[in-house]
Amino acid sequence: MADFMKAMEFVKSNEGMHISSDMPQSDEIVLCSNCFLDEGLKLESLKIGLNLDSLCPNCHTNDGRKLSKVLTLILAKRFFVEGTRRKGKFGINPIIEFNQYQYKKSDINFQEWIKNDVKLIAEVVKIGFFHYGPRLWMLGQIEPLKSLVSKEKRKSVVEQIIRTYPKRILSLNETFYRLRKNPKNPSMFYEFDSPPNPGGGRLDSDGLSIMYASQDMEVCVHECRATIEDDLYVATLSPEKELKLIDLTELIEEENVNEFNSMDLAMQMLFFAKDHSYEISRHMSFIIKEAGYDGIIYPSYFSMVRTGANPFETIMGLSIRRFKHLKEQIKSQTIQNIALFGKPIQEKIVKVKCINRVILKQVLYDLQFGTIV
Repeated sequence: MADFMKAMEFVKSNEGMHISSDMPQSDEIVLCSNCFLDEGLKLESLKIGLNLDSLCPNCHTNDGRKLSKVLTLILAKRFFVEGTRRKGKFGINPIIEFNQYQYKKSDINFQEWIKNDVKLIAEVVKIGFFHYGPRLWMLGQIEPLKSLVSKEKRKSVVEQIIRTYPKRILSLNETFYRLRKNPKNPSMFYEFDSPPNPGGGRLDSDGLSIMYASQDMEVCVHECRATIEDDLYVATLSPEKELKLIDLTELIEEENVNEFNSMDLAMQMLFFAKDHSYEISRHMSFIIKEAGYDGIIYPSYFSMVRTGANPFETIMGLSIRRFKHLKEQIKSQTIQNIALFGKPIQEKIVKVKCINRVILKQVLYDLQFGTIV
C-alpha cells in the first residue's frame, strides 16, 4: 500500500495529470509488459512493472511484469510525455500530454505499429492524448533571458545578476579536477592550465582565458567529450589563496516573481542551451571579471545525464524551482562547474597537487524510451 500511495503522489505531482474523483484510483492489475507490441513500451513497462506470478487479465500470460492502473498512468507519463520532450533554442518541453478530459478525443495520429498499444492504455485508464501547447516560458519567453539576448540590455542584466547571486569562497583546503584529452606532456603542469587559444568554450573568448574544472570527476569526462580512443589525464588542483567566485547555481529566492520574469530560470536556460548561447555567457564573463571576481560557478550542461533529472521539471505547469520545500532536491539535480579567469596555474593562484591517468573502464547507460510524433 505504501508503494501504491507513492505512485499516486508521483502521478498527481506531474504536469498534465489532473486527478479527480473519477480518475482511476485502484491498484488492481490491468496490464502487463507482454500486452504491448511497441518495444519501447515493453521495455519501459519491464522497468516499473511488478514481478507477480499471476495471469494478466488482458493478455492472459503470467511471465510479464504486471501494471496496475496507477503504474499504467506512470508508464504513459514516462513514454508519451517525458519521452517526447524536445529542446528548443532555450528550454525543454513535451510534445504530447494526456488527461481524462481528452478520453476518446485524441488528436494525435500515432505510428501504425503503436496505435493498438495507445488504444489499450487509453481504454484501461480512461485517458486521451493530445498535442501539448506549452506555456511560453518553457520556450524561453522569460524577460531577463530576453534582455540577456539583447546586446543593448545585457550589461544592466548582468550587473543585476552580480547583485543577486551569492559570493562563494573557494578555500585553500578544497580540491577540484581538470581533465585533459591527449596532452603532449601529461606530467607538465602547464598542460592543465587554461587553453592557449581561448574562444572555443562557453565562457572564454579572445582576450579572456578560462580554466574549466569541476569537483565532480565524472562530469569532467562528460565535459571533455571523452571516448575510449582518448588518453585521459586528470590534475587534482587546489587554490593557493582564497578565490572569490560568483555562484550561478544557487537557487535564489524571488518574491512576487513568476516564471515569465524569473532570473533563476533565465540562468538555468542560458547554461542548458547549446552553443548559440555562448556569445551571451562570454560577455557575462567579462563583466563578472571586471567586478572583481576570480571566476564563476555555473551549472554543467551535462547535469541532466549525470543526475537523470529534468532541469525544467514542472508541477501542474509551475516550475518546481518555485517551491521552497524542494530546494535541496533541486540543488542536487545540478552539477557545479568551475571557471577560473586567466591562467591560474601560471599565475600561481592554483597549484597542481598531483596528476593521474584516467581509464574509462566501464560506461553505464540508463535509457528511457518515447514515441515518435
